[in-house]
Amino acid sequence: MSEKNREGKRTARERLAVERERQKAADKRRRALIVGASVVCVLGLAAVVGVVAANAGMDDGSESSGPVVGPSGAQGKDGLAIPVGKESAKSTLTVWEDFRCPACKSFEDAYRSTIHELTDSGKLKVQYHLATIIDGNMGGTGSRNAANAAACAQDVGKFVPYHDVLYRNQPPEIEDAFAKNSKLLELAAKVDGLDTPAFRKCVEDGTHNSWVDKSNKAFQKGGFSGTPTVLLNDKNIYQDQTMTPAKLKQMVEAAAKG
Repeated sequence: MSEKNREGKRTARERLAVERERQKAADKRRRALIVGASVVCVLGLAAVVGVVAANAGMDDGSESSGPVVGPSGAQGKDGLAIPVGKESAKSTLTVWEDFRCPACKSFEDAYRSTIHELTDSGKLKVQYHLATIIDGNMGGTGSRNAANAAACAQDVGKFVPYHDVLYRNQPPEIEDAFAKNSKLLELAAKVDGLDTPAFRKCVEDGTHNSWVDKSNKAFQKGGFSGTPTVLLNDKNIYQDQTMTPAKLKQMVEAAAKG
């Protein structure tokens, strides 16, 4: 084996060891917070701050070629946001997320029902931005492929249910299961009406891959500390350790009343 190959393998092992230690520390902090808040079932937005700090993300060098094709209905600067909720809502939640990111899953699991309630009632609109920082940190293409598949689901009006399915079935961070289109299609079968020939072609062709890459570059240029980054009316509420689903609901409802 060449010295270059040995060095490459050693670097990969060291990176994996660091990642494992970081995840252990994050899990320990998460367990401590959950135990401390178990009486009132509160999960603070900063529960997994250890994961966030490590998820600054770097370009993994696997940038897609081809034209930038945004999903149907994409909004915002350069058409990089997938909108959910009524445009007339007085509050806007901006979420930068990565489908491979454990901290993003923790946020979704804690806030999913509250966000659904507020968007369904017309009090909140959400702008989802997709990033691929775990691909950059850990290697692989699962973040990008899952984001492309979610964009494909947006094309047929199924973004929200597929988005939720992806997070509910998120693999361990070091397992790049979402890199396999077969896995993404398997999960699509859990969403009524999504698993169609058009959706399959979109996923397998990577129709929105270049759009996902462009979204990730916007994340990198945004100066954010990691994923998830959650902004309520441009205020970063993910950094607020007192934030809870109940507090978010209270803030949105207060804004709705004017």
